[in-house]
Amino acid sequence: MRKTKFLAVAMTSLIPFSPNAAAQIIGTSNFDYNYYSIRIGFDPLTYGAGFSSSVHPNARIHGNLNSEFKSDFDGYLAFGFHAPMSDWADFYGNIGARAAKRTGLFNGDTKVGVEVNIGVRQWIGPQMEVNAEIGHLSISNENKINGAVGIRFRTTELFSFGLEGRFNTLYGNQTLITARFNFL
Repeated sequence: MRKTKFLAVAMTSLIPFSPNAAAQIIGTSNFDYNYYSIRIGFDPLTYGAGFSSSVHPNARIHGNLNSEFKSDFDGYLAFGFHAPMSDWADFYGNIGARAAKRTGLFNGDTKVGVEVNIGVRQWIGPQMEVNAEIGHLSISNENKINGAVGIRFRTTELFSFGLEGRFNTLYGNQTLITARFNFL
């Protein structure tokens, strides 16, 4: 009986008293990576949709598709990781295949390439987060270093909207408005 009490006290003393203690012990992320999204990009005007789904507590698959609806598209399917950096920030990265067709690029043909990127997501309040990422795209004869910065406001646990700036992408520099729908 004494050994059981001693073991119980010893085990509870190992658990920190922070709100995210369980997440830190098992190494899960501070953000939800299960969502569907829609977006509108400006200059040029594009429409897009995407998804992300966890396949492991620190891994996910995700993809997106964007188009100007002018016989063009830009699609991406990737495998990624995500891990906490602190109680308020996550580090993430992706490697994936990108397929694109765009007038003025690749002579109007469909080309397939590889993209790798890394980024950081940071809470700046109970409902607001910011993110920044940098990546490398290699498709056909195009090799681009691209990036993105964004801010997202969470109205509920299941819905958020954001504003994002993307730089040096296949559509050039773009501002996007996004809506994200989380699922469990």
